[in-house]
Amino acid sequence: MPRDRDSCSEADLYPAVKAFLEAQGYDVKAEVRGCDVVAMRGEEPPVIVELKLGFSLALLLQGVDRLGLTDRVYLAVGRPRGRRRRGSVLRRDVRDLCRRLGLGLMTVAPGRSAGCVEVIVDPVPYRPRRRVAALTRLLGEHARRIGDPNHGGITRMPIVTAYRQEALRCAMLIERGGRASLKALRQTGLVPNASRILQRDVYGWFQRLERATYALTDRARQDLGRFAASRVLPDLAAGATIED
Repeated sequence: MPRDRDSCSEADLYPAVKAFLEAQGYDVKAEVRGCDVVAMRGEEPPVIVELKLGFSLALLLQGVDRLGLTDRVYLAVGRPRGRRRRGSVLRRDVRDLCRRLGLGLMTVAPGRSAGCVEVIVDPVPYRPRRRVAALTRLLGEHARRIGDPNHGGITRMPIVTAYRQEALRCAMLIERGGRASLKALRQTGLVPNASRILQRDVYGWFQRLERATYALTDRARQDLGRFAASRVLPDLAAGATIED
């Protein structure tokens, strides 16, 4: 009877890894000076493989330590069953982390065939490709945000972005007059994107009374109270008023 995969041990991964490396011409030996697997081929640097049933910080640290011996280090993880469990190993952030550290990553299904091994990442020097569009958005958000309304690690309150700051200013101006026209909001100079903010109404704060004229919803008043209590409401000019 075949052994249940959930009851496998790290030792059950070794035959497949050994067969995989031997098929590529390596001389493979286990448990060499604390390394799970060491493979040699001619005068090339050694390949070291560390075996674990699941991906973990301990395995990652072990791999980093082995980089002091060779640049060719693989982390071999037992191949999970099912799509949901596979995702834990194949997640993009896990692959990116291994690439950044210069570690290889492979999944292994217990067995004695080289086909039981799937290489996910090879250990090559990592040269990150700059995400220009993401960097542009990051710098733009930093520039547009007024002050520093958030606290690092905040969890209970929504993040106050530049967009939310402008939406809050819009809501605060409408609250002062009870209602406001789009034209009047623009004339204050405090909400240059008023048209987009009112029409999109991302937060459910604005109620259209008539063409280009808005009031606040109950949700807006509740949220203004919450942000006021947290002292993150944006400043308005002291004399800023709505004049239709």
